[in-house]
Amino acid sequence: MINPFLCLYKKHKIVSSKFIFISASKLMKALYHVEKDLYICHQESIENILPTIMSKLKAIREQKNLTQEELSEKSKISVRTIQRIESGTVPKGHTRRALAQALEIEESGLMEDLPQAAAPAETVEMEEGIEERIEEETVSINYSYVKIINLSSLLFTLLPPLNILVPLLLMFTMKQKNNLVRQIISVQMIWTVMAPVIFMLGIFLKLGKQFTPILMILIVLSNVFIILRNASEIDRNKKLYFCLKFSMI
Repeated sequence: MINPFLCLYKKHKIVSSKFIFISASKLMKALYHVEKDLYICHQESIENILPTIMSKLKAIREQKNLTQEELSEKSKISVRTIQRIESGTVPKGHTRRALAQALEIEESGLMEDLPQAAAPAETVEMEEGIEERIEEETVSINYSYVKIINLSSLLFTLLPPLNILVPLLLMFTMKQKNNLVRQIISVQMIWTVMAPVIFMLGIFLKLGKQFTPILMILIVLSNVFIILRNASEIDRNKKLYFCLKFSMI
């Protein structure tokens, strides 16, 4: 005998399952449309923000009667970076501070009336750090200063470790903490370590007393050649002829 209550329960279970499936499908469709609308709104907000940023920097620069090159020289920000910002890139961290100081305005002046989304503190710090390193490597290189720092080792070749300490001091004084200067100092550190090793090796081989001063002169001349060759390469190609694949500082 068929239990009517059991049939009713099964029928109700099937109907409920269909209802749940249909409801879940509708919910997924609704979430999809919401996500799509949010994406469109986000894209529209970006498109609205970028022209405003562009007009802000360009308008302030033109108001101060500055060309892109003059602003670059004043702010120590590359012309390429300024062009990117005026084309719509959002200035952040070091770049925004430098531009604001050069234009003699508050940092917020470059971002006025712009809706800003809150970003995690770690992300902001990372972006600022990367940007500062990029600016340090590409903008702050003054090749005249780099050449002076390189040639300063020449005066103290006979007085190590002054051939390291003097360029190191000039690096901080002239604010040239770039890869070229670090390589110059690293090369001098290697030479300062290797020079006494080679000298002691010459004595150990017992090549004679007459050979000792010749060896000393050759060691000194090797560093003179390294320094002058690097100075020539800085003048011609803005790089070093003798360099390492790593930095010791």
